[in-house]
Amino acid sequence: MFGRDLTARRSGRLMGFLDIGSSKNTCLIALPDRGERRSALGATIVGAAVLQSRGVKSGVVTDFEEAAHSVRSCISQAESMAGDTLDQVTMAFSCGRIRSQIFSANSDVPSVVVTPEDISKCLRGGQEFAVRDGRKLVHFDAFGFRLDGQSVGSDPRGMAASKVSADMHAVTADDGPLRNMALLVEKCFLVPDRFILAPYASAIAATTAEERRLGVTSIDIGAGTIKIAMFSDGHFVHADVIPVGSDHITFDIARELQTSFAEAKRIKALYGTLVSAQSDSHETFSYSLTGNDEGSMHHSTKAALAGIISHRAAMIASLIGEKLDRCGMGDYVGDRIVLTGGGAQLVGMAEFMANRLSRSVRVAKPCASFELPKMLADLSFSTAVGMVAAEFNFAKKAVRVDSKEEAAPQGYLGRVGHWLMAGF
Repeated sequence: MFGRDLTARRSGRLMGFLDIGSSKNTCLIALPDRGERRSALGATIVGAAVLQSRGVKSGVVTDFEEAAHSVRSCISQAESMAGDTLDQVTMAFSCGRIRSQIFSANSDVPSVVVTPEDISKCLRGGQEFAVRDGRKLVHFDAFGFRLDGQSVGSDPRGMAASKVSADMHAVTADDGPLRNMALLVEKCFLVPDRFILAPYASAIAATTAEERRLGVTSIDIGAGTIKIAMFSDGHFVHADVIPVGSDHITFDIARELQTSFAEAKRIKALYGTLVSAQSDSHETFSYSLTGNDEGSMHHSTKAALAGIISHRAAMIASLIGEKLDRCGMGDYVGDRIVLTGGGAQLVGMAEFMANRLSRSVRVAKPCASFELPKMLADLSFSTAVGMVAAEFNFAKKAVRVDSKEEAAPQGYLGRVGHWLMAGF
């Protein structure tokens, strides 16, 4: 059930979260928890809307007018449910050829005792290193410090040393696609307040704190992209995006069976599986061919459909495996994989991926502890729900984006703002 608090709404405390996808747009409006009563999510969802997406492919805006119309409609429905309007939104993104880096930065300690200024200098050096090739910094996290080479955890202030070093994880992205996402929201008469990495958000929703501490890889199989996030010792240590998703399986079905995309989507939902059975070669289903007269039906077997699906699923597993091997994080993250996203709903997907990747795999919805409305407790809403959880539980982990500083030399995404000091 959606929560209600009209007084808080009138005070402008509502926060909007927008996930613009290839197949659907999701807008959530949340009311932050107050006082001692704090839920696992950190907020109550007071408005939600899900509508078909248009003008977006693999996380990239391809048609501004169509995209803006569908996003405006989605936001309007969520505002209607919440009984109030939004001024700004936090957005998920997976575009811009994101690049994940782990590195260290050093700073001398002139006074021999580490001060906040020494730490800030070290972090600023890391930020400058991350954006040295002109890309935009979209996630920045210092997950450990060393004094004169010795690890000291997360807060070295007041300790004696001649040199402080910070171990950092930074994610950068191309500026153009992100600017287009921001401009799209502005066409909907809203301010894009912040970007949150979609892989990170999905992982926060689908994995548990214990899994992130022990080491886990979250894989969100969306319609147009596959989003990968890795955690080790509770820290976010790697992100990647593959511009392939479950819609590619649907397109394969449409092409091989010579039917429409909508019909192929229906067939996949009703009969799609990666689990083979001897009876599949005898069990048939009916569907309409593209261009045929209304009422004219064709037939195929579940075995033929499974062959189409498994061929594309094998390609997807191969791409995921290459990404996991290439990043070199296996020794730190371990073999545990959590699948989420709408594409993970395909029957047999967990077993198929476990066999192909030789890893432990489970499929996960957003965590039950979030106490979500029933419509949001679904695999396909992990990113949207994860944004809310990340905002109220992990806000200092990511870089804020203040689009009101557009006139500044670096534009929408060029400033880290006060994050360097806020974390300390």
